[in-house]
Amino acid sequence: MSRARNHLRAALFLAAASARGVTTQVAAQRGLSAWPVPQEPSMEYQDAVRMLNTLQTNAGYLEQVKRQRGDPQTQLEAMELYLARSGLQVEDLDQLNIIHVTGTKGKGSTCAFTECILRSCGLKTGFFSSPHLVQVRERIRINGQPISPELFTKYFWRLYHRLEETKDGSCVSMPPYFRFLTLMAFHVFLQEKVDLAVVEVGIGGAYDCTNIIRKPVVCGVSSLGIDHTSLLGDTVEKIAWQKGGIFKQGVPAFTVLQPEGPLAVLRDRAQQISCPLYLCPTLEALEEGGPPLALGLDGEHQRSNAALALQLAHCWLQRQDHHGAGEVKASRPGLLWQLPLAPVFQPTSHMRLGLRNTEWLGRTQVLRRGPLTWYLDGAHTPSSVQACVRWFRQALQGRERPSGSGPEVRVLLFNATGDRDPAALLKLLQPCQFDYAVFCPNLTEVSSTGNADQQNFTVTLDQVLLRCLEHQQHWNHLDEEQASPDLWSAPSPEPAGPTSLLLAPHPPHTCSASSLVFSCISHALQWISQGRDPVFQPPTPPKGLLTHPVAHSGASVLHEAAAIHVLVTGSLHLVGGVLKLLEPALSQ
Repeated sequence: MSRARNHLRAALFLAAASARGVTTQVAAQRGLSAWPVPQEPSMEYQDAVRMLNTLQTNAGYLEQVKRQRGDPQTQLEAMELYLARSGLQVEDLDQLNIIHVTGTKGKGSTCAFTECILRSCGLKTGFFSSPHLVQVRERIRINGQPISPELFTKYFWRLYHRLEETKDGSCVSMPPYFRFLTLMAFHVFLQEKVDLAVVEVGIGGAYDCTNIIRKPVVCGVSSLGIDHTSLLGDTVEKIAWQKGGIFKQGVPAFTVLQPEGPLAVLRDRAQQISCPLYLCPTLEALEEGGPPLALGLDGEHQRSNAALALQLAHCWLQRQDHHGAGEVKASRPGLLWQLPLAPVFQPTSHMRLGLRNTEWLGRTQVLRRGPLTWYLDGAHTPSSVQACVRWFRQALQGRERPSGSGPEVRVLLFNATGDRDPAALLKLLQPCQFDYAVFCPNLTEVSSTGNADQQNFTVTLDQVLLRCLEHQQHWNHLDEEQASPDLWSAPSPEPAGPTSLLLAPHPPHTCSASSLVFSCISHALQWISQGRDPVFQPPTPPKGLLTHPVAHSGASVLHEAAAIHVLVTGSLHLVGGVLKLLEPALSQ
């Protein structure tokens, strides 16, 4: 389908809106507000989420699409058409004063820092991110808070019915899940009259559906690495080309220091597009002459994200002629890797407050519950797992020693999804010297039908269970290679045998005494916590939870431990499921 044909069809849809008494100008200003919400008897939040979930691509079809993927540019054109059918033109998005951010690791944290900085300057912020951890409405935030269930429900049905009413025989009536939420976010931000919107790219950049944004105020690229190789390419340079696709002519862009290869790709992309690209100075450079900057997010790697966020916020404030931009220090003119350095400025008190108050659940997050300490980080690429390991080990070094006489126990709870290499990620986690490695799918319960926010139709149950067994095999193989002494009073070895609990009675392999597989997150947490977490108090454990010798002996060790340190990592969806159980308020 040609771009010209799409623009023609878009014009026809908008003309039809005009014929119904809604002029193009009013449609642009009011978006979905011109369309009444149909009064249906059971229009509640969970009903809206269940309907949204029907837009998820089922697992079988997803594989077919991967084999038969068409021209990515056509996908962007289709997104523009969906936007037009929803009552908006691409030009209407200019009103949102968007900050567009991509990257492999840290883009969500960068967005969170940026949003909080600008909110601290007294601005009304919108923030679109992915994925969600507990509830889908987390993806669309106003002033740092997920939109309410009532607001989500209202805008969902308005958009859903608008798309239904504007379909014709030559187009699919509904966009897929992520595209629908992107459209919905644009409408919410316009209707709620935010001063700006921070928009996180979904996957890649060039062909991501958020890239219909034509005139952002500023763009950012966080640290690059290997991820989503089946979609973006198998080298960091190929991935950098995709990320640089969000650059726009004349729109300033900022990036952190990258390896030379991908940085050269970003520089060339920027030059081709006539986009002024700047390299961020370190946070240390911005701290010179003032007190250290306190960050609301733990981990040394967050300093790079915070430095990028400060440049994005500073540039936005300057370009919008806002008084809170801060004073530029003596300039440090110069080039690094043939890129100009961004200005070094004195962060204002509002910027400092924003950095300090930033919260971003599931990223270097710590929950202390009696003898249990949960370390939650959704790292899922080699570089982000390396950063997670550094953070976890530093946190353990700075911990208070327990007063009890029992052992300290370290537990890994892990899962990985998509085209990631679990063996490589698990190898990076070996230096943490875990006493137990626990694997489970990203299912909160064995059956998640009761909670629509946690449903995922893009994979089958068989696939996720087999994947967990593969993770366990990788871990046991690494354990055998390491053969290092256990420093943390591990339980005495049990005879080798099947360790797959509640999955299959006889997995086709033997394993070491330190790894277990559970069929869902709830069962894994029940075994790890042994009823000692004062908040997570599930009903009676299911039969068979302790029948395996490893689970039985490990339960005794965990029950008597003076302290239990649990690192949850490998998948943001896993972290989200854990948070749902450990922090019930997030589900309310």
